Amino acid sequence: MGPFLRNNQHYSELKRKCLEDKELFEDPEFPVTNTSLFYRKPPPGMVEWKRPREISDGPHLFVEGISSHDLNQGLLGNCWFVAACSCLALKPDLWQKVIPDWKEQEWDSKHLENYAGIFHFQFWVFGEWVDVVVDDRLPSINGELIYCHSKVKNEFWSALLEKAYAKLSGCYESLDGGNTGDAVVDFSGAVAEAINLEAEAFHKDQGRMDKLFEDLFKVYDRDGIISCSIKASPSEIEARMACGLVKGHAYSVTSVKKVRLGHGLIAYFQNETIPLIRMRNPWGKIEWNGAWSDSSAEWKKVGSMERNKLGITVEDDGEFWMEFRDWCKYFTDADVCRLINTSLLTIDKTWNEVMILGSWTKNAEPLRNRCGGCMNHKHTFLQNPQYLFEVTKEVDEVLISLQQRDMKIHRRIGQGENLTIGFAVFKVELNRKYRMHDIITQHNVQTTTYINARTVFMRAMLPKGRYMIIPSTFKPETLGEFMLRVYTNVDSGCRELTEHQPRMTCWSKLTGYPVAVSQIYVHGAEGTLHNLKSKLSHTLQGNISKNGSSVRSTVKADTVKPVFDTRAIFYRKKPTKPITVEVWNSNAVKDQFLGQVVLTGSVKDSTNPQRLQLRKSGRAMADEMPGSITLRIVTSTELTDM
Repeated sequence: MGPFLRNNQHYSELKRKCLEDKELFEDPEFPVTNTSLFYRKPPPGMVEWKRPREISDGPHLFVEGISSHDLNQGLLGNCWFVAACSCLALKPDLWQKVIPDWKEQEWDSKHLENYAGIFHFQFWVFGEWVDVVVDDRLPSINGELIYCHSKVKNEFWSALLEKAYAKLSGCYESLDGGNTGDAVVDFSGAVAEAINLEAEAFHKDQGRMDKLFEDLFKVYDRDGIISCSIKASPSEIEARMACGLVKGHAYSVTSVKKVRLGHGLIAYFQNETIPLIRMRNPWGKIEWNGAWSDSSAEWKKVGSMERNKLGITVEDDGEFWMEFRDWCKYFTDADVCRLINTSLLTIDKTWNEVMILGSWTKNAEPLRNRCGGCMNHKHTFLQNPQYLFEVTKEVDEVLISLQQRDMKIHRRIGQGENLTIGFAVFKVELNRKYRMHDIITQHNVQTTTYINARTVFMRAMLPKGRYMIIPSTFKPETLGEFMLRVYTNVDSGCRELTEHQPRMTCWSKLTGYPVAVSQIYVHGAEGTLHNLKSKLSHTLQGNISKNGSSVRSTVKADTVKPVFDTRAIFYRKKPTKPITVEVWNSNAVKDQFLGQVVLTGSVKDSTNPQRLQLRKSGRAMADEMPGSITLRIVTSTELTDM
């Protein structure tokens, strides 16, 4: 399936028509008027829209290939976009997707009659690739391009790419101020993670700093994209610090390396390395002047072969190295964009991906409302959309990305700010199939920070079980669209829960319909095995249908005090039938019954945690067995209470 066509403009058809009519393309959807330039702040001078051949002789899309050194920023505060383009230039697999048919789009100096003044670019927008067509008329003042442009005057890929992105965003001014990670996602479909280097203070903790370096090394090695910046107050934007770094300015990371110290064979055998990181300033000049800067004494510790391999130059080209500790210390924010491998045809780690589009919508009926705000709003929080997923391995790494729809296009009407969003993850009952209506014993595993960023990301190691993701805006009744992406090692079955309780069918009168709901939380057991080492499992059994229904916990190995941390929910047609909790010793040949407790599950029963003595089953159920079990049970006759 091909990309979605923005404004229903088909590049090849439009180009063919222009060539037939012997006319250069003029884009009616992005006219050469002030509305395409700005909505509030006009450029400083008389703007003329010029085609590349009016700006330079022998224009090209690329001159001597594509490079991260190609770009300079221009008048807009869009260093974030230029930094993302620098990163893009380093990744052929990515830029050839963003600039499709690049050979066909390139100027052919021998056949100028085949040039139609039309280009197209592709961006990943909210889960799908979108094809954006532009003409080649670019804004200039006094014959010079005023926005993003290449160092070489006759190279135009960056200026044309920026024009397509400006069209996607409404106008050029909409690109004034943004986030590099967001642009990288739009170029690649990557998963973005924002890291607050200032708050985490990695440079003060060697262990955590080493772990971060290993993470970033892996991301970069797997073709991920990293950028960074230093926080600035409005008066400090693009202010140069004494160390040469610039505040409020986006830098692209162009290498993450462990550099070998020493000279010749000694260096080889000692194998002493130092973690370094290389960056580029989108201005193409002004560099870090501290340790490991271009002409610093530290490079004397590195052999000439290693230096040549790293391409060390002593020119002010905007690219420089830093020791990783200094990077963690001076930069306050980093955007890490992972290209998640979901292909089964590679030797690299493969992830299972689930991508779901959703929205926060308002309804006066509480059960239908889907914009309940964050957990501070206890009465409405569970009215948000809810997504269930399963971890089937004993422990699995889970990546969760929540992305809201890009708001830049609304800047011209004063509504371009991101919503403040986040999400919470709960460990829920092993057999939950319907929406949560109350938080009773469900465990809040993790809650993200709520932030007015386009994307919120979480990475967690989760034990086997069933989990619920609840994405929300910070305040209730805030409307918006979002995209949820969940990555696990094996299929998580992630899906939205929309039903509130079991459905009533035409057979319900014959088979019966639940009249009560019980939630049981089994914390653990004690004294069941004395000093024997063994594996334990237990079954929660609730007779809610003719054949009964049961839930089994995971096996807890080598313990006499197992913590089961297991929940179950039962919709009960016959509430007079009790619920049984059994404890078993798990053996390879045959499981050994260790005792049970029988619960009436009445509405009148205590809802507090209880420690109950284990008993025998069947006719001897009055007889005690060694050990006890700690649990909590809550029952209601209102099925939407839980």
